[in-house]
Amino acid sequence: MKILTLNNISGAGLERLPRDKYEVASEIQHPDAILLRSFKMHGMDIPPSLKAVGRAGAGVNNIPVEEMTKRGIPVFNAPGANANAVTELTIAAMLLAARNICQGWKFAVELEGDDASISKAVEAGKKNFAGFELPGRTLGVVGLGAIGIGTANTAMKLGMHVRGFDPQITVQSAWQLASDVQKANGIDDLLTGVDFVSFHVPLIDATRNMLNADRIKLMNKGATIINFARSGIVDDEAVVAALDSGHLNAYVCDFPTNLLKNHPRVVTLPHLGASTVEAEDNCAIMVVDQIKDYLENGLINNSVNFPSVTLPRAETGVRIAVANANVPNMVGQISTAMADANLNIIDMINKSRGDVAYTLFDIDGDVPDDVIKELESIQGVLNVRLID
Repeated sequence: MKILTLNNISGAGLERLPRDKYEVASEIQHPDAILLRSFKMHGMDIPPSLKAVGRAGAGVNNIPVEEMTKRGIPVFNAPGANANAVTELTIAAMLLAARNICQGWKFAVELEGDDASISKAVEAGKKNFAGFELPGRTLGVVGLGAIGIGTANTAMKLGMHVRGFDPQITVQSAWQLASDVQKANGIDDLLTGVDFVSFHVPLIDATRNMLNADRIKLMNKGATIINFARSGIVDDEAVVAALDSGHLNAYVCDFPTNLLKNHPRVVTLPHLGASTVEAEDNCAIMVVDQIKDYLENGLINNSVNFPSVTLPRAETGVRIAVANANVPNMVGQISTAMADANLNIIDMINKSRGDVAYTLFDIDGDVPDDVIKELESIQGVLNVRLID
Protein backbone atom coordinates (compact mmCIF):
# COMPACT_ATOMS: atom_id res chain seq x y z
CA MET A 1 0.00 0.00 0.00
CA LYS A 2 1.18 3.50 -0.85
CA ILE A 3 1.27 6.40 1.61
CA LEU A 4 1.75 9.98 0.38
CA THR A 5 3.20 12.43 2.92
CA LEU A 6 2.42 16.09 2.26
CA ASN A 7 4.46 17.30 5.26
CA ASN A 8 7.35 15.95 7.28
CA ILE A 9 5.84 13.27 9.52
CA SER A 10 7.69 12.11 12.62
CA GLY A 11 9.73 8.95 12.08
CA ALA A 12 8.26 7.60 15.31
CA GLY A 13 4.98 7.28 13.44
CA LEU A 14 6.26 6.20 10.04
CA GLU A 15 8.27 3.40 11.64
CA ARG A 16 4.95 1.74 12.45
CA LEU A 17 4.32 1.11 8.75
CA PRO A 18 6.20 -2.10 7.86
CA ARG A 19 8.23 -1.65 4.69
CA ASP A 20 7.17 -5.06 3.38
CA LYS A 21 3.57 -3.79 3.29
CA TYR A 22 3.89 -0.04 2.78
CA GLU A 23 5.65 2.37 0.47
CA VAL A 24 5.94 5.85 2.01
CA ALA A 25 7.11 8.90 0.06
CA SER A 26 6.53 12.63 -0.40
CA GLU A 27 6.02 12.04 -4.12
CA ILE A 28 4.07 8.94 -5.04
CA GLN A 29 1.49 7.95 -7.62
CA HIS A 30 -1.90 6.40 -6.80
CA PRO A 31 -1.69 6.69 -2.99
CA ASP A 32 -3.95 4.62 -0.76
CA ALA A 33 -3.66 7.20 2.03
CA ILE A 34 -2.36 10.71 2.67
CA LEU A 35 -0.57 11.82 5.82
CA LEU A 36 -0.18 15.53 6.50
CA ARG A 37 0.11 18.22 9.13
CA SER A 38 -0.54 21.80 7.95
CA PHE A 39 -0.48 21.29 4.15
CA LYS A 40 -3.61 22.83 2.59
CA MET A 41 -5.42 20.19 0.54
CA HIS A 42 -8.17 22.56 -0.64
CA GLY A 43 -8.04 22.69 -4.44
CA MET A 44 -5.76 19.66 -4.66
CA ASP A 45 -6.57 16.99 -7.22
CA ILE A 46 -7.76 13.98 -5.24
CA PRO A 47 -6.45 10.71 -6.70
CA PRO A 48 -9.14 8.05 -7.33
CA SER A 49 -7.01 5.53 -5.41
CA LEU A 50 -7.29 7.48 -2.14
CA LYS A 51 -8.94 5.60 0.73
CA ALA A 52 -8.03 7.65 3.82
CA VAL A 53 -6.55 10.95 5.00
CA GLY A 54 -4.68 11.30 8.29
CA ARG A 55 -3.92 14.64 9.97
CA ALA A 56 -1.06 14.43 12.50
CA GLY A 57 -2.78 16.96 14.75
CA ALA A 58 -6.25 17.94 15.90
CA GLY A 59 -7.58 20.62 13.53
CA VAL A 60 -8.66 19.67 10.01
CA ASN A 61 -9.43 23.11 8.52
CA ASN A 62 -6.75 22.48 5.89
CA ILE A 63 -8.55 19.36 4.59
CA PRO A 64 -11.66 19.41 2.34
CA VAL A 65 -13.59 17.18 4.73
CA GLU A 66 -16.93 17.59 2.95
CA GLU A 67 -15.42 16.49 -0.36
CA MET A 68 -13.75 13.51 1.32
CA THR A 69 -17.09 12.52 2.87
CA LYS A 70 -18.83 12.57 -0.52
CA ARG A 71 -16.15 10.19 -1.80
CA GLY A 72 -16.56 7.88 1.18
CA ILE A 73 -13.07 8.71 2.48
CA PRO A 74 -12.63 8.98 6.26
CA VAL A 75 -10.48 11.80 7.60
CA PHE A 76 -8.57 10.88 10.75
CA ASN A 77 -6.97 13.20 13.29
CA ALA A 78 -5.07 12.89 16.56
CA PRO A 79 -7.14 14.56 19.30
CA GLY A 80 -5.30 14.91 22.57
CA ALA A 81 -1.93 13.78 21.25
CA ASN A 82 -0.55 17.33 21.46
CA ALA A 83 -2.56 18.30 24.55
CA ASN A 84 0.34 18.57 26.98
CA ALA A 85 2.38 20.71 24.59
CA VAL A 86 -0.41 23.24 24.08
CA THR A 87 -1.36 23.19 27.76
CA GLU A 88 2.20 24.05 28.76
CA LEU A 89 2.34 26.91 26.27
CA THR A 90 -1.00 28.27 27.48
CA ILE A 91 0.24 28.38 31.06
CA ALA A 92 3.46 29.98 29.83
CA ALA A 93 1.39 32.60 27.99
CA MET A 94 -0.39 33.59 31.20
CA LEU A 95 2.98 34.04 32.92
CA LEU A 96 4.40 36.00 29.96
CA ALA A 97 1.46 38.39 30.10
CA ALA A 98 1.21 38.68 33.88
CA ARG A 99 4.91 39.45 34.38
CA ASN A 100 5.49 41.50 31.19
CA ILE A 101 8.35 39.14 30.39
CA CYS A 102 8.58 39.80 26.64
CA GLN A 103 8.45 43.57 27.09
CA GLY A 104 11.08 43.39 29.82
CA TRP A 105 13.29 41.17 27.70
CA LYS A 106 13.05 43.57 24.77
CA PHE A 107 13.99 46.45 27.09
CA ALA A 108 17.03 44.55 28.40
CA VAL A 109 18.22 43.50 24.92
CA GLU A 110 18.16 47.11 23.71
CA LEU A 111 20.21 48.48 26.63
CA GLU A 112 23.50 50.09 25.63
CA GLY A 113 26.62 51.34 27.40
CA ASP A 114 29.03 49.77 29.87
CA ASP A 115 27.86 47.38 32.58
CA ALA A 116 27.53 50.13 35.15
CA SER A 117 25.30 52.15 32.82
CA ILE A 118 23.20 49.09 32.03
CA SER A 119 22.79 48.29 35.73
CA LYS A 120 21.65 51.85 36.41
CA ALA A 121 19.18 51.72 33.49
CA VAL A 122 17.79 48.42 34.75
CA GLU A 123 17.06 49.81 38.19
CA ALA A 124 15.43 52.89 36.70
CA GLY A 125 13.39 50.97 34.09
CA LYS A 126 12.19 47.86 35.91
CA LYS A 127 9.23 49.70 37.44
CA ASN A 128 7.72 49.89 33.94
CA PHE A 129 7.39 46.11 33.81
CA ALA A 130 5.88 45.34 37.21
CA GLY A 131 3.35 42.55 36.89
CA PHE A 132 1.00 40.47 39.01
CA GLU A 133 0.70 36.90 40.26
CA LEU A 134 -1.75 34.23 39.09
CA PRO A 135 -3.24 32.88 42.38
CA GLY A 136 -6.68 34.32 42.97
CA ARG A 137 -7.12 35.43 39.36
CA THR A 138 -9.98 34.03 37.28
CA LEU A 139 -9.41 32.09 34.05
CA GLY A 140 -12.13 31.28 31.54
CA VAL A 141 -11.54 28.22 29.35
CA VAL A 142 -13.58 27.90 26.16
CA GLY A 143 -13.56 24.33 24.88
CA LEU A 144 -13.07 21.43 27.27
CA GLY A 145 -11.35 18.82 25.19
CA ALA A 146 -7.98 17.40 26.21
CA ILE A 147 -6.19 20.77 25.95
CA GLY A 148 -8.90 22.78 27.69
CA ILE A 149 -9.08 20.26 30.52
CA GLY A 150 -5.30 20.24 30.92
CA THR A 151 -5.27 24.04 31.04
CA ALA A 152 -8.16 24.25 33.52
CA ASN A 153 -6.74 21.61 35.86
CA THR A 154 -3.24 23.10 35.82
CA ALA A 155 -4.59 26.61 36.49
CA MET A 156 -6.51 25.26 39.49
CA LYS A 157 -3.25 23.84 40.89
CA LEU A 158 -1.70 27.30 40.51
CA GLY A 159 -4.38 28.74 42.79
CA MET A 160 -6.55 30.31 40.11
CA HIS A 161 -10.33 30.32 39.90
CA VAL A 162 -11.46 28.61 36.68
CA ARG A 163 -14.65 28.71 34.65
CA GLY A 164 -15.23 26.39 31.73
CA PHE A 165 -17.67 26.23 28.85
CA ASP A 166 -18.22 23.54 26.25
CA PRO A 167 -21.74 22.75 25.01
CA GLN A 168 -20.55 19.40 23.63
CA ILE A 169 -18.40 18.18 26.51
CA THR A 170 -18.18 14.39 26.59
CA VAL A 171 -18.76 12.22 29.64
CA GLN A 172 -15.12 11.12 29.51
CA SER A 173 -13.93 14.74 29.49
CA ALA A 174 -16.25 15.65 32.36
CA TRP A 175 -14.72 12.90 34.48
CA GLN A 176 -11.23 14.28 33.86
CA LEU A 177 -12.11 17.89 34.72
CA ALA A 178 -11.27 19.11 38.24
CA SER A 179 -14.45 19.22 40.31
CA ASP A 180 -13.82 22.84 41.39
CA VAL A 181 -13.98 24.17 37.82
CA GLN A 182 -17.14 26.27 37.57
CA LYS A 183 -19.56 25.52 34.75
CA ALA A 184 -20.50 28.57 32.67
CA ASN A 185 -23.89 28.69 30.94
CA GLY A 186 -22.50 30.30 27.80
CA ILE A 187 -19.71 32.46 26.40
CA ASP A 188 -21.12 35.68 27.84
CA ASP A 189 -21.52 34.08 31.25
CA LEU A 190 -17.96 32.73 31.13
CA LEU A 191 -16.39 36.04 30.11
CA THR A 192 -18.12 38.18 32.72
CA GLY A 193 -15.48 39.17 35.25
CA VAL A 194 -12.57 36.99 34.04
CA ASP A 195 -8.93 38.07 34.16
CA PHE A 196 -7.82 35.60 31.47
CA VAL A 197 -9.61 33.70 28.73
CA SER A 198 -8.10 30.89 26.66
CA PHE A 199 -9.69 29.38 23.55
CA HIS A 200 -9.46 25.70 22.65
CA VAL A 201 -12.09 25.24 19.93
CA PRO A 202 -11.99 24.59 16.16
CA LEU A 203 -12.64 27.37 13.67
CA ILE A 204 -16.17 26.85 12.34
CA ASP A 205 -18.99 29.25 11.54
CA ALA A 206 -20.18 29.13 15.16
CA THR A 207 -16.75 30.09 16.56
CA ARG A 208 -15.63 32.69 14.01
CA ASN A 209 -15.07 36.01 15.83
CA MET A 210 -16.40 34.35 18.97
CA LEU A 211 -14.58 37.01 20.96
CA ASN A 212 -15.73 40.38 19.62
CA ALA A 213 -15.86 43.96 20.85
CA ASP A 214 -19.08 43.51 22.83
CA ARG A 215 -17.81 40.42 24.62
CA ILE A 216 -14.43 42.00 25.41
CA LYS A 217 -16.34 44.60 27.45
CA LEU A 218 -17.60 41.79 29.73
CA MET A 219 -14.06 40.95 30.84
CA ASN A 220 -12.32 42.61 33.75
CA LYS A 221 -10.27 45.73 33.01
CA GLY A 222 -6.69 44.58 32.49
CA ALA A 223 -7.69 41.10 31.29
CA THR A 224 -5.57 38.94 28.97
CA ILE A 225 -6.64 36.93 25.93
CA ILE A 226 -4.86 33.73 24.91
CA ASN A 227 -5.46 32.01 21.57
CA PHE A 228 -3.46 28.96 20.54
CA ALA A 229 -6.46 27.38 18.77
CA ARG A 230 -7.10 29.03 15.40
CA SER A 231 -6.81 32.45 13.82
CA GLY A 232 -10.30 33.86 13.27
CA ILE A 233 -11.77 32.82 16.61
CA VAL A 234 -10.75 36.20 18.03
CA ASP A 235 -11.59 39.51 16.35
CA ASP A 236 -8.04 40.91 16.20
CA GLU A 237 -9.13 44.47 15.39
CA ALA A 238 -11.46 44.54 18.40
CA VAL A 239 -8.66 43.22 20.62
CA VAL A 240 -6.17 45.85 19.43
CA ALA A 241 -8.75 48.59 20.03
CA ALA A 242 -9.30 47.31 23.58
CA LEU A 243 -5.53 47.13 24.18
CA ASP A 244 -5.10 50.71 22.94
CA SER A 245 -7.92 51.93 25.20
CA GLY A 246 -6.38 50.21 28.21
CA HIS A 247 -9.30 47.85 28.80
CA LEU A 248 -7.16 44.78 28.00
CA ASN A 249 -3.70 44.05 29.39
CA ALA A 250 -2.33 41.68 26.75
CA TYR A 251 -3.03 39.35 23.87
CA VAL A 252 -0.91 36.21 23.38
CA CYS A 253 -1.51 34.18 20.24
CA ASP A 254 0.09 31.84 17.72
CA PHE A 255 -0.91 33.77 14.61
CA PRO A 256 1.23 36.80 13.70
CA THR A 257 -0.21 39.44 11.37
CA ASN A 258 0.89 42.94 10.40
CA LEU A 259 -1.78 44.27 12.76
CA LEU A 260 -0.50 42.27 15.73
CA LYS A 261 3.20 41.50 15.46
CA ASN A 262 4.56 44.94 16.43
CA HIS A 263 1.97 45.92 19.01
CA PRO A 264 3.63 46.52 22.41
CA ARG A 265 0.94 44.60 24.31
CA VAL A 266 0.74 41.62 21.93
CA VAL A 267 2.96 38.54 22.00
CA THR A 268 2.72 36.65 18.72
CA LEU A 269 4.42 33.27 18.38
CA PRO A 270 5.08 31.39 15.10
CA HIS A 271 2.43 28.68 15.56
CA LEU A 272 4.35 26.91 18.34
CA GLY A 273 1.34 25.35 20.08
CA ALA A 274 2.13 21.73 19.24
CA SER A 275 5.76 22.24 18.22
CA THR A 276 7.49 19.85 20.59
CA VAL A 277 9.27 16.64 19.72
CA GLU A 278 6.95 14.73 22.01
CA ALA A 279 3.77 16.18 20.51
CA GLU A 280 4.89 15.55 16.94
CA ASP A 281 5.80 11.96 17.82
CA ASN A 282 2.51 11.37 19.65
CA CYS A 283 0.41 12.83 16.82
CA ALA A 284 2.23 10.81 14.16
CA ILE A 285 1.99 7.56 16.11
CA MET A 286 -1.72 8.01 16.79
CA VAL A 287 -2.75 8.92 13.25
CA VAL A 288 -0.50 6.30 11.60
CA ASP A 289 -1.96 3.56 13.81
CA GLN A 290 -5.46 4.69 12.84
CA ILE A 291 -4.68 4.78 9.12
CA LYS A 292 -2.99 1.38 9.33
CA ASP A 293 -5.94 -0.17 11.16
CA TYR A 294 -8.33 1.26 8.58
CA LEU A 295 -6.36 0.06 5.56
CA GLU A 296 -5.69 -3.41 6.97
CA ASN A 297 -8.91 -4.07 8.90
CA GLY A 298 -11.43 -1.42 7.87
CA LEU A 299 -11.73 -0.14 11.45
CA ILE A 300 -12.42 3.53 12.19
CA ASN A 301 -11.26 5.44 15.25
CA ASN A 302 -10.95 9.23 15.64
CA SER A 303 -12.46 10.13 12.29
CA VAL A 304 -13.96 13.59 11.99
CA ASN A 305 -16.47 12.60 9.32
CA PHE A 306 -17.20 8.87 9.78
CA PRO A 307 -18.58 6.89 12.72
CA SER A 308 -16.30 4.87 14.99
CA VAL A 309 -16.47 1.21 13.98
CA THR A 310 -14.84 -1.80 15.63
CA LEU A 311 -15.31 -5.44 14.62
CA PRO A 312 -12.90 -8.27 15.48
CA ARG A 313 -11.69 -10.13 12.40
CA ALA A 314 -13.14 -13.56 11.71
CA GLU A 315 -10.60 -16.39 11.71
CA THR A 316 -11.33 -17.18 8.06
CA GLY A 317 -12.74 -15.45 5.00
CA VAL A 318 -12.48 -11.87 3.82
CA ARG A 319 -13.88 -8.51 4.85
CA ILE A 320 -15.90 -6.05 2.80
CA ALA A 321 -16.08 -2.38 3.83
CA VAL A 322 -18.90 -0.29 2.40
CA ALA A 323 -19.33 3.47 2.76
CA ASN A 324 -22.70 4.79 1.70
CA ALA A 325 -25.24 7.55 2.08
CA ASN A 326 -27.22 7.24 5.29
CA VAL A 327 -30.61 6.50 3.69
CA PRO A 328 -33.15 3.70 4.23
CA ASN A 329 -32.63 0.16 2.92
CA MET A 330 -28.94 0.49 2.09
CA VAL A 331 -27.93 -2.49 4.24
CA GLY A 332 -30.85 -4.45 2.81
CA GLN A 333 -29.76 -3.84 -0.78
CA ILE A 334 -26.14 -4.68 0.01
CA SER A 335 -27.09 -7.87 1.87
CA THR A 336 -29.42 -8.93 -0.95
CA ALA A 337 -26.63 -8.53 -3.51
CA MET A 338 -24.41 -10.75 -1.36
CA ALA A 339 -27.16 -13.32 -0.89
CA ASP A 340 -27.79 -13.43 -4.65
CA ALA A 341 -24.10 -14.29 -5.06
CA ASN A 342 -24.43 -17.09 -2.46
CA LEU A 343 -22.08 -15.32 -0.06
CA ASN A 344 -22.38 -16.24 3.62
CA ILE A 345 -22.07 -13.33 6.09
CA ILE A 346 -20.21 -14.48 9.21
CA ASP A 347 -20.44 -11.18 11.06
CA MET A 348 -21.25 -7.54 10.35
CA ILE A 349 -21.60 -4.11 11.91
CA ASN A 350 -23.34 -0.98 10.65
CA LYS A 351 -22.86 2.52 12.03
CA SER A 352 -23.94 5.96 10.82
CA ARG A 353 -22.90 9.54 11.38
CA GLY A 354 -24.86 12.38 9.89
CA ASP A 355 -25.33 11.82 6.18
CA VAL A 356 -22.97 8.84 5.88
CA ALA A 357 -23.00 5.24 7.05
CA TYR A 358 -20.34 2.57 7.16
CA THR A 359 -20.72 -1.20 7.22
CA LEU A 360 -18.24 -4.03 7.66
CA PHE A 361 -19.10 -7.56 6.50
CA ASP A 362 -17.01 -10.63 7.25
CA ILE A 363 -17.65 -13.13 4.45
CA ASP A 364 -17.02 -16.87 4.50
CA GLY A 365 -14.90 -17.69 1.44
CA ASP A 366 -13.77 -15.61 -1.51
CA VAL A 367 -15.68 -12.72 -3.05
CA PRO A 368 -15.76 -12.54 -6.87
CA ASP A 369 -14.89 -9.22 -8.54
CA ASP A 370 -18.33 -8.97 -10.13
CA VAL A 371 -19.93 -8.87 -6.67
CA ILE A 372 -17.80 -5.87 -5.74
CA LYS A 373 -18.85 -4.17 -8.97
CA GLU A 374 -22.49 -4.99 -8.20
CA LEU A 375 -22.18 -3.40 -4.78
CA GLU A 376 -20.51 -0.32 -6.25
CA SER A 377 -23.40 0.11 -8.67
CA ILE A 378 -26.01 0.43 -5.91
CA GLN A 379 -27.30 3.99 -5.76
CA GLY A 380 -26.04 5.67 -2.62
CA VAL A 381 -22.91 3.53 -2.25
CA LEU A 382 -19.86 5.80 -2.04
CA ASN A 383 -17.17 3.15 -2.22
CA VAL A 384 -16.56 -0.55 -1.60
CA ARG A 385 -13.34 -2.08 -0.40
CA LEU A 386 -12.33 -5.75 -0.27
CA ILE A 387 -9.92 -6.41 2.62
CA ASP A 388 -8.26 -9.80 2.31
